[in-house]
Amino acid sequence: MNFELTEEQALLQQTVRRFAEEEVAPGAIERDESKIWPEDIVRQLGEMGLMGMMVPDKWGGAGMDTVAYTIAMEEICRADASVGVIMSVNNSLVCSLLHTFGTDDQKDKYLTPLARGEQLGAFSLSEPQAGSDASNLLCRAERDGDGYRVSGTKNWVSNGQHSDVVLLFALTDPEKKHKGISCFIVEKGWSGFSVGKPEDKLGIRASDTTELYLDEVKVPVENRIGGEGDGFRIALATLDGGRIGIAAQALGIAQAALDHALAYAQEREQFGHQIVDFQAIQFKLADMATEVEAARLLVRRAAFVKDRGDSASSAAAMAKVFASEAAMKAATQCVQIHGGYGYMRETGVERLMRDAKITQIYEGTSEIQRVVIARELQRKG
Repeated sequence: MNFELTEEQALLQQTVRRFAEEEVAPGAIERDESKIWPEDIVRQLGEMGLMGMMVPDKWGGAGMDTVAYTIAMEEICRADASVGVIMSVNNSLVCSLLHTFGTDDQKDKYLTPLARGEQLGAFSLSEPQAGSDASNLLCRAERDGDGYRVSGTKNWVSNGQHSDVVLLFALTDPEKKHKGISCFIVEKGWSGFSVGKPEDKLGIRASDTTELYLDEVKVPVENRIGGEGDGFRIALATLDGGRIGIAAQALGIAQAALDHALAYAQEREQFGHQIVDFQAIQFKLADMATEVEAARLLVRRAAFVKDRGDSASSAAAMAKVFASEAAMKAATQCVQIHGGYGYMRETGVERLMRDAKITQIYEGTSEIQRVVIARELQRKG
């Protein structure tokens, strides 16, 4: 068992860390406050090969594995989790789904520009009445000659405003319920497709989250991914990888919280001592460091299991639930260690607490992750 990074992984980590520190971290507070989409940074991510990391070179990707992807995600999210979620959606959900389930024609037309960072993708499963119960869709896709007419409302769509392509799930056979869900590639410019205004969120405010409205949108049959009724299976398989990405995002936030807390504790003096000398602060830092390291091991293990070709459902759920809760605790303690200064926006540490919260919710709540883990235990038992 080897816990060391390979030479290639270490170089990737150094390269992405330098980019994150020099290009992503500056302006993160302003982008958060004003909800500024990081357009130039996203373009640079594409140029660096970070928007299609796990896609083979044949289709414009970097040809790396999931472990490498989690390393890069952690470093980006240490600087700004808003940038990280944009990168995560395009990698874990959009490119991964197309690469795994798409036809060669679909890969040539859609996956290649997405993996190169020339276009941006979104993944749209949730609806106003269908959150954790992702099978409860109302969006309809009715067969119409050589295509489908898609109508309905989708919500909580990350990259919804700035994406060029949406992988969208809709009912092709309502009587079959979740077995009647199908997956489609929908282009943003098609007639009848419109985007709602970005949501005003607690955290990850520099990324956009929107509703999508579809009114008789004509989707060619060749833009269906898999067969009719395969959508729910495709969505669940894709979310396993997506949860690894969000676990890596949470890990980056947690590491950033530890970094800021330690640095501040070493410079802040009270009662004639640096506060890092006080046991109350030392215990907080020790617990944060332990949970960050445990989260990192769970994230890397989940990525390893996925790369090995085994089912990563349980490993991904464990990584996501632990890392997201570690991030929330670390960010809260970071604010506490900073005291009143931590409550001020200008320090940037309160942003970590706001950003951490969503990692316990999207791509499957912490409660859903525990259901997945428990079911796997029952299955094996």
